[in-house]
Amino acid sequence: MQPITSANGTPASPFCFGTMQFGGTSSDADSRAVYEQSRTADINFFDCAYAYNNGRSEEILGRLIASEREDLVITTKCSFPGGSGRANILAQFDESRRRMATDYFDVYFLHRWDDEVELEETMGALAELTSNGGIRMIGVSNFSAWQTMKAQAVAERLGLGISVLQPMYNLVKRQVEVEILPMARAEGFHVTPYSPLGGGLLTGKYLQGGEGRIVTDKAYAARYAPDWMMQAAAGLGDIAARLGVSPITLAVAWVARNPDISAPIISGRNAEQLQPSLDALNYDLPDEVYAQLSALTPPPAPATDRLEEA
Repeated sequence: MQPITSANGTPASPFCFGTMQFGGTSSDADSRAVYEQSRTADINFFDCAYAYNNGRSEEILGRLIASEREDLVITTKCSFPGGSGRANILAQFDESRRRMATDYFDVYFLHRWDDEVELEETMGALAELTSNGGIRMIGVSNFSAWQTMKAQAVAERLGLGISVLQPMYNLVKRQVEVEILPMARAEGFHVTPYSPLGGGLLTGKYLQGGEGRIVTDKAYAARYAPDWMMQAAAGLGDIAARLGVSPITLAVAWVARNPDISAPIISGRNAEQLQPSLDALNYDLPDEVYAQLSALTPPPAPATDRLEEA
């Protein structure tokens, strides 16, 4: 497995900071504060996307990284909106590069699977960008296992390879354990999952009637609708209280402890909100606590549905 590194060879940090809130719920001042807080914690890995906040996230991140670009691992995503056609990928790449004032991206992700465009066209565009030095590694986000391997087969025919996967993974969203993580282990993919806090569910704030995306966003409300998920959040809070640790720290540490995970993507609107996730960097999650947390949620069924083998 080729390691994820910066252009000067610095290994990517064990956590990645996600910038989806830059230019949205995070002001310019708060964005700078959490960036500097992350750098103080030795995080050099930052994730972004063309679509985040109409480009504001990329613009803010670009200003923040300008003085130390080659020390950092910077990712962004393309193909959403507009699909995975060659023209859209090349146009979004040029716009993302302009926004961030960078000549290259360390990892360039396809943001979503596209049923409407042939993979040969999509991978051909990424081959152009790779050959020109614009992309150091290729990634896919929100792809299933079969989609990933189909894309990998086409990429290999063009002399390319997918290196990094970005699925959803947290204590209440464990589907990746069925096929994506075993595939990554077998095929040598890095996995940098997003949403370790389950859209804020695992912070415990919704147990007290707090506001957030699960309340205000219909997609998140549907994603985390089952009652057992709220019960799991309550159980996580109970374990955290007993240990004297933030449930945020435990939730992130639970994701990071999986040996198939390269770097969970953490985030925070401001420095206060981010700190418990950063605390997970140095939190040694005991085996028995990991087992207790895992027992809060049902493991997904095996891919073959042979439940006796689970």
